[in-house]
Amino acid sequence: MTLKKSDKVAKLVETHGHSGGYNPHYTGYFNCFNQQLYYEAHDVLEALWLKDRRSPEAAFYQGLIQVAGGFVHLQKERLAPASRLFALALKNLEPYPSLYAGLDLEGVRQLCRHQREALEAGGFRKNPWSPEQAPILNLNH
Repeated sequence: MTLKKSDKVAKLVETHGHSGGYNPHYTGYFNCFNQQLYYEAHDVLEALWLKDRRSPEAAFYQGLIQVAGGFVHLQKERLAPASRLFALALKNLEPYPSLYAGLDLEGVRQLCRHQREALEAGGFRKNPWSPEQAPILNLNH
């Protein structure tokens, strides 16, 4: 029996969504991301974004989803699509202050810029990501 996507997300949130005062989908994103479960991080936060697409946080959530998506592409060696997602993430995250929702957002923007620059410098033939040097995103509780 295969689980529906909503059931998989609920299981991920249950396992990874230790809230610390934040929405469990939000914290679940970071817990998945930091374990290099980028696809799962994308899915967990997407569930929150889909419910909240008209909120002031919508572009913020979408940007974080795109960051995770960029790393999914890097894991799969799809370098040009990764760069495009990092660019979209930057566009969505730009309006928010440097520190937002417990996150060093300027650090996330720098991460996106760095990934794009490294991809471009390598002519989209050299992957800047490796499991050993994967980024960690920390929330300030």
